[in-house]
Amino acid sequence: MTAIAAAVALSLPISLCNSCKVSKKFQGVKGGFGVFAVLGEANSLGPSDKKSLWGTLFDVEDPRSKAPQCKGRFLDVYQALELARYDIQYCDWRARQDLRTIVLLHEKVVEVLNPLAREYKSIGTMKKELAELQGELAQAHKQVHISEARVSAALDKLAYMEELVNGKLLEDRTKMESSIAAPSSSTSTQSLDTMKRPRKSLDVSGPVQPYHPRLKNFWYPVAFSTDLKDETMIPIDCFEEPWVLFRGKDGNPGCIQNTCAHRACPLHLGSVNEGRIQCPYHGWEYTTDGKCEKMPSTRLLNVKIKSLPCLEQEGMILIWPGDDPPTTTLPSLQPPSGFVIHAEIVMELPVEHGLLLDNLLDLAHAPFTHTSTFAKGWTVPSLVKFLTPASGLQGYWDPYPIDMEFQPPCMVLSTIGMSKPGKLEGQSTKECATHLHQLHVCLPSSRNKTRLLYRMSLDFAPLLKHIPFMHYLWRHFAEQVLNEDLRLVIGQQERMINGANVWNWPVAYDKLGVRYRLWRDAVERGSKPLPFSKPM
Repeated sequence: MTAIAAAVALSLPISLCNSCKVSKKFQGVKGGFGVFAVLGEANSLGPSDKKSLWGTLFDVEDPRSKAPQCKGRFLDVYQALELARYDIQYCDWRARQDLRTIVLLHEKVVEVLNPLAREYKSIGTMKKELAELQGELAQAHKQVHISEARVSAALDKLAYMEELVNGKLLEDRTKMESSIAAPSSSTSTQSLDTMKRPRKSLDVSGPVQPYHPRLKNFWYPVAFSTDLKDETMIPIDCFEEPWVLFRGKDGNPGCIQNTCAHRACPLHLGSVNEGRIQCPYHGWEYTTDGKCEKMPSTRLLNVKIKSLPCLEQEGMILIWPGDDPPTTTLPSLQPPSGFVIHAEIVMELPVEHGLLLDNLLDLAHAPFTHTSTFAKGWTVPSLVKFLTPASGLQGYWDPYPIDMEFQPPCMVLSTIGMSKPGKLEGQSTKECATHLHQLHVCLPSSRNKTRLLYRMSLDFAPLLKHIPFMHYLWRHFAEQVLNEDLRLVIGQQERMINGANVWNWPVAYDKLGVRYRLWRDAVERGSKPLPFSKPM
């Protein structure tokens, strides 16, 4: 997608787009050239009408008279941004002038080829005029390519400026921590380092520390409802504690400690009888609130094991592992209206859940990492951006037609515009006719293990859901994609444990991952309100 074409498309007035079909193509060929053009409806616009219509596009004030004046040898971030904006305005103006030249030359070519004009000109005269126009047209095209290069360079500058602005929160936070921890004599030195190197990093290095209790005070999805049938159990680990899920007499799910109070036997090795889970060692039976209601071969004692608040919503089982009272606000995990769920998959992965979330919140790696699966054949764009509100944990990827959101505490939702499975179309999800919706839940099982819940939904091909064994195919494909990521994330984890910083140099397209890390740090510090929170 050329920058010039984008500038023209964005600058066309609505009235022109509606009343005039514009399609032009200049094609240079060895030994001659072809011109294809339709300007307006047939004979519906005169020269003066065309001039007034094109005036909105081309009559743009020359920005050179308004070039920002900067004094001193060093620029701050805002001066640099102003210079970058001026560069783009100048490149836009230059591109419009080049395009005006091409349009005028095109009109001359049409005039030369006009059937009425041909009657009064010799073939030699026409050849001479066409040759002259061909040279002028080639020169104009050359100038357009120069303008495109200028626009590309200006966009690169703007991306760098955006990176600096996005990192300002990190920079300010680092300065504040440095001023508190370091004596005043070293503060000036650190300020000089900041001026020389306007890049700040998050510090995510070293062995994974024990999870902060504040991170537990959220509702966590732990299983799909379809997997928890009557008289079945699902053992899980959550924040390095063993738990077991089962349904009580009323059919509602419960979550209790997966350790018998008698001799610490794993309860999930037993069975469920009449809504109570029975220990396989001596037959003690527990209800969904953890109370022991049956002790065969001995007198019944008042024994109770730990249980967690547990409920069922939108096809998922959720638990509250924290010490604070559970909130009444639950995360919405349902796919958008019009989507049908096709696959629900659970996997246990040998990585810390934060590293997995970092990976899922990043799409820029796709054309390099997923070359054998969904991103096979993708081109590498010159610039990848994640566009998001100033305060938010959601947005959309440019140039990919993908919307993405991090939903606290550990969920990633994404909607992908598709033409058919595995193929992308359009520049935004709204331009696409069909879509794939994904939900990833990254439950922190332990400091080096994550329980991943994956739900995939489509707003097309509803019959796929009824094809026998289709879920095996979806699982195979999901495992292929995850394996491409896992070999990298496991390597990251090994180096992180040995001291490497996995967020050493964040760039512009890391915005959503950085915001997740800032949100998590704020939770652990007990900040109120939390950053990037949605207004209530």
